[in-house]
Amino acid sequence: MVGGARAGQGTQGRFARTAQWWAWALRYAGSERHALILIGKSTLAATIAWMISFYALDAQSPAFAPFSAVTIMYVTVYQSVTQSLRYVGAVTAGVAVQAVLGFLTGSDLLTFALVAVITLSIGRSRVLGAQGPQVATAAFFAFSTYTSATDDMTRVSQLGQIVLLVLIGCAVGTSVNIIIVPPMRYRSAEYSIRALARALYELTCDMPPVLRAGTLDADTTTRWREHAARTGNLIAQARVGLNTAKESVHYNPRRLLRRNRGRLGFQRFESVLDALERTLAQLASLTRSLDQWRKEENDYRYLHFLDRYAAFLEAVSEIALALSTLDETTLPQQTERLAGLADGAQERRHELVDEAKAQALPLADPTRPYGVLVIEAARLMEEVQYTSDTLHKVADA
Repeated sequence: MVGGARAGQGTQGRFARTAQWWAWALRYAGSERHALILIGKSTLAATIAWMISFYALDAQSPAFAPFSAVTIMYVTVYQSVTQSLRYVGAVTAGVAVQAVLGFLTGSDLLTFALVAVITLSIGRSRVLGAQGPQVATAAFFAFSTYTSATDDMTRVSQLGQIVLLVLIGCAVGTSVNIIIVPPMRYRSAEYSIRALARALYELTCDMPPVLRAGTLDADTTTRWREHAARTGNLIAQARVGLNTAKESVHYNPRRLLRRNRGRLGFQRFESVLDALERTLAQLASLTRSLDQWRKEENDYRYLHFLDRYAAFLEAVSEIALALSTLDETTLPQQTERLAGLADGAQERRHELVDEAKAQALPLADPTRPYGVLVIEAARLMEEVQYTSDTLHKVADA
């Protein structure tokens, strides 16, 4: 009974998750909707390609066309165009190698081995990229077709038909991707900035309470350093999102629509992404310096300095929070607020420096952490200020 109840709950959970996925896909323009659109376009392209190859051409191997149509259905029109060209080139090369060796040496086992060696070597070419393995795949199919044919004319016709079907499939797939809701991923660049800003916010908002309490310990500083180190994968994902946004413009007819013409400048947000990447790297360096404090400083006379440092990091976290909600449609208003927050952070940094001087801290002593921490704060402020200024220029453009 218990096992049956658990199985029933598991089934209900799967149905609930499926229903939730469809609800998100229908209501919101997120990854779920993108996946649903891609599935629909792939289905349409495969169906059209099958109709042409099976009903119109009466091809012997009609599946090549729908397979090709689905293979080159990518998330951007640019990728579909470039990958379809590489795919056609790979298939043509594979069929050509098989045709030449087949007519010269026959269709025995040695010929197959030669075809495999040559096509696998060609497939490693950087020009073909991800479509490199298709050279050998096409050659193997061509070898099978060649051996089953009864005369040379039939062999030439069927090998040529393979290339024709691939051309048809690629043409249909690319056309469907261009005509039916061609993907525009402007928001991918925006989401990339939001993700990095959120990581910056989560780290900077966690540090001030500990600094004010003066309770730096090994576990806390280690957790901060590990958190900062994990941002490397997040930065790589943000780069992918930005590149996708830039690619989505190429060969896309939707870029000509009036509502999209003014948005092409959003690609300049790459400089903001660069600044956020440097900011996170600077923050990682800051956590290492704070770890040095924990190891070398036990004098609580410097709590006022830590309190000023906490105030500065709080100001940085407010900027990071504003960046994590970045919206292109309200960018002018947001940049004005960011400018005010940056001015506030600059004031907190000046107060930090003044406090260090008032306490006569050994800023010039390389064996003590104070000078390093002041320099880290200055560098962090430079990157934050640059981010704010860059966004202001983008909004004014």
